[in-house]
Amino acid sequence: MKFLIDAQLPKALAVFMREKGIDAVHTLELPNRNATKDSEIRMLSMANERIVISKDADFYDSYTAKQEPYKLVYLTIGNLSNKDLLHLFDKNLGHLMAVLERSSVVEMNQHFLITLF
Repeated sequence: MKFLIDAQLPKALAVFMREKGIDAVHTLELPNRNATKDSEIRMLSMANERIVISKDADFYDSYTAKQEPYKLVYLTIGNLSNKDLLHLFDKNLGHLMAVLERSSVVEMNQHFLITLF
């Protein structure tokens, strides 16, 4: 699985995932960096089968309307420290990867991880 992490999340999440052997790119690593438009993120996601990780409801809305991006991890975490975010992913990574094998949109927060599509 390959991931594309949106701008409002820390680059540390991409680093954490790469340390776990997962292909992850943060928008800071793209040519337009954090100014990369959502439409370009969706296009990159579709072209490269990258799962977008984002807190942005626009990606959820886009998936329900057009089935883009390729797949989505929709975070409904509010304001969470980077340390707590990385702990959340560390605690749930195995389950998240298993769910993404059979699902297209997953919502994740401090209390649950559920399949939306």
